[in-house]
Amino acid sequence: MRRWRGLPSEVRALVGVAFMVALGFGLVAPALPLFAREFGVGKASAGAVVSAFAIMRIAMAPFVGRLVNGFGERLMLATGIGVVAVSSALAGFSQTYWQLLVLRGIGGVGSIMFSVSAASLLVRVTPDHQRGQAQGVWAGAFLVGMIAGPALGTVAHFSLRAPFFIYAGTLVVAGLLGLAALRHSELAAPQATRTAPLALATAMRNRAYLAALAASFAGDFALFGARSAILPQFVTDRLHLQQGWVYAAFLIVSLVSGALLLPVGRVADTRGRRPVIVVGLLVGAVAFVLLPTFATATGLVLAAVLVGVAGAADSVAPGAVMGDVVSGRGGTVVAVFQMSGDVGAALGPVVAGWIADGAGYTTSFLVSAAVCVVPVLAVAAAPETLRAAPPAPMSAAASDVT
Repeated sequence: MRRWRGLPSEVRALVGVAFMVALGFGLVAPALPLFAREFGVGKASAGAVVSAFAIMRIAMAPFVGRLVNGFGERLMLATGIGVVAVSSALAGFSQTYWQLLVLRGIGGVGSIMFSVSAASLLVRVTPDHQRGQAQGVWAGAFLVGMIAGPALGTVAHFSLRAPFFIYAGTLVVAGLLGLAALRHSELAAPQATRTAPLALATAMRNRAYLAALAASFAGDFALFGARSAILPQFVTDRLHLQQGWVYAAFLIVSLVSGALLLPVGRVADTRGRRPVIVVGLLVGAVAFVLLPTFATATGLVLAAVLVGVAGAADSVAPGAVMGDVVSGRGGTVVAVFQMSGDVGAALGPVVAGWIADGAGYTTSFLVSAAVCVVPVLAVAAAPETLRAAPPAPMSAAASDVT
């Protein structure tokens, strides 16, 4: 708790916003494809509604970075949340499939506005020696919200439209919380009052930043995208287990990641970012090799634990490296980092599914393992970005003793 209180007030505000956003998203995500199917479309079209959100995030990320630089994080964060809230409420009123598809795409625009603003502010207000912990707390708020959201999913039994309206409500709360909590923050002001942003061309010449991009892409491709798409089918098709095992595996991943986010953040802040990224990627690779090799319920549980460990490392360390490189000076550089993860999350399910259809689950998992391993050399060769922490201030009592 002392470490939590020691974080900047802006971080604590962002944690509350993240929880409310994730709470609503965790509620609406399972209902979205089912709602799309009610318009008489097939599985692929229902999946396209999910992809539209991610595609628009990717397409808009570079432009959003410039807007954040010009208007400041506070305004863009609230605006982005507002766009998602309005589009979600309207999606609940959709009368055709195409209305739903377009409105979810608009929601993706608002989502990238929010996430780039929040990530940019997070790395800018947090000192180097606390950046890993701040990333862990931030990711933990999303994780808890994503776990709590499905608990409210019983409303979908009454109407598949209801989750969209509740999601809009949680977003309104998040937007108001962000506006209120950040209203006195000079660090959330427009770019005219602060240091010029780091040029993207400069960041792209930084080996540490490139390594962070590669690690973010690999983690979202394999640990999130491929795992989310292929593991459920593997459990039922290859392991011949009930669907309850799928939910159990996903819950294990979430619980392990949630428990490790803050400890991993502290390690990243004290031992360095590189070892956390390298270990996380290698552990993730082992998990994907283990799944087809030890194709039993026990192997599934062990792999889920390892994916949880890898997910915690991937949620903390690459973002901390990006923050070290940016050093509080970049909306566009932060946006490109976000985009690297979004591209991985969008490609992972498609590529892993295509490989599984053509060559089987084993090959698909091995490719995911290889994707985890490939960035390791780049990360290991990149310079460490963690600067030495400032000495802790000595209390009056301690000074009296010495």
